[in-house]
Amino acid sequence: MDITRETALLGGMSAQTFMRRHWQKKPLLVRQAVPGGVALLSRARLFELAGSDEVEARLVVRERGRWSLRHGPLKRAAIPLLKRPHWTLLVQGLDLHLPAARALLERFRFVPDARLDDLMLSYATDGGGVGPHLDSYDVFLLQAQGRRRWRIGRIAHPRLVPDVPLKILANFEAEHEWLLEAGDMLYLPPGWAHDGVAEGECLTASIGFRASGRDEIGREVLQRMLDGAEAAQLGALYRDPRQGATGEPGRIPVALQAFAADAVARWLADPAAIACALGEVLSEPKRGVWFEAPEPAPAGSPGAVTLDQRTRMLYDLRHVFINGESFRGAGRDAKLMRRLADRRRLEAREVEALSREASELLREWLAAGWLRAVDATQDGGAP
Repeated sequence: MDITRETALLGGMSAQTFMRRHWQKKPLLVRQAVPGGVALLSRARLFELAGSDEVEARLVVRERGRWSLRHGPLKRAAIPLLKRPHWTLLVQGLDLHLPAARALLERFRFVPDARLDDLMLSYATDGGGVGPHLDSYDVFLLQAQGRRRWRIGRIAHPRLVPDVPLKILANFEAEHEWLLEAGDMLYLPPGWAHDGVAEGECLTASIGFRASGRDEIGREVLQRMLDGAEAAQLGALYRDPRQGATGEPGRIPVALQAFAADAVARWLADPAAIACALGEVLSEPKRGVWFEAPEPAPAGSPGAVTLDQRTRMLYDLRHVFINGESFRGAGRDAKLMRRLADRRRLEAREVEALSREASELLREWLAAGWLRAVDATQDGGAP
């Protein structure tokens, strides 16, 4: 991706300019970001996915001023009639199941993959929506089909409507209002309250980028470091040969407190271990994701390969991370593995250039379903 090239997706700006002017700073409305919208799947297929155990689905209905929320799986009989207004079906993680959704995400890879959450589709009948609310992540709201009216505004001290199963803002006041047609897109940074209401039947794609809380990601990284520790690496045992007899057996010895503090400090003083744990956490597949091994398993050189659409692959200066696992790499192998993470594909000549050890890793990933061999008869090569 050429991040310096102007693109209709970002209103004639380059990705570089968009990130500097708008990312985490201010909203952006783009008319005809994807001219005419996108046809990711049929309505029937979306309803079918909502009934699957493999996706996260929610049904939001507003009737006579009252809100209801139901979680999936949602069989077809649970979904209201199409002629009934004021309901919305939300289906998360479609990029994990639909090649077309994964292809749409490729257009947003000017943002680091480590920040990507998923692509959600919202189907709504006339008047459908989820009420005014706040998100803690960056989101691109692409109108795939139909029309939706968006109102947005900032709230210094948000208050929620009580006794409602959704986090609906009680004190929302719109600063801007737009009607989005198929192909239009609205970018919102975290903290901007927004309310989208369908005008007729509509389908909206939400491309979300997670922003982990400091405490949350700190806990996850520390837990990953602890989980990866081996008994042989735990270091010296606590020793207290000078501990005297005590008349206060309930008191924790000061020396033991110091020993524990030193142990924690040693963990935190190892930036390489922290970086490795972070990469493993960020590349962990979403909950409920599973991979299908190919049948038969590829033998010999697979030719060109591409990452499975559910695979998360990242890297730093020392490691390559894939689906929660970390590997050290250097030289040509590291360069090619980073290319695989960036492009989500390696050509046959690049696969052939890998070392024996790296080739063996690739075969393991293929056997696990993390990679897919590209069918040369149906593929035109790299773009």
